Amino acid sequence: MEHFTAAFSNFANFSGRATRTQFWMFMLIYFLIIIGLTILEVVIGFPAILSTVFSLVMLVPSLSYGARRLHDMGRSGWWQLLLFIPILGFIILLVMFCMPTKPESIEVYPPQK
Repeated sequence: MEHFTAAFSNFANFSGRATRTQFWMFMLIYFLIIIGLTILEVVIGFPAILSTVFSLVMLVPSLSYGARRLHDMGRSGWWQLLLFIPILGFIILLVMFCMPTKPESIEVYPPQK
């Protein structure tokens, strides 16, 4: 849960790094909450307002976590724009998020000139 709560204290920080564990624990808790809210909305017959509001609140923190995860692999956070390619972009980005840390990118990202 600490990775999820850390997203709020660091929600607008698009620089830095996030390890695979940090990123995937954040995503796991995020999706469990979304599933829980969706089930709650279906059970009580509520329109999909709670899960939509939660997704909108979590948009910036999830983008920043994604950018920091990409930095950990030595890539730019702009690679997240691949999500605009319908299916292929999601698959490519999912593979990128699963890749290990690049040791040579441990210094500072973005590279200083």
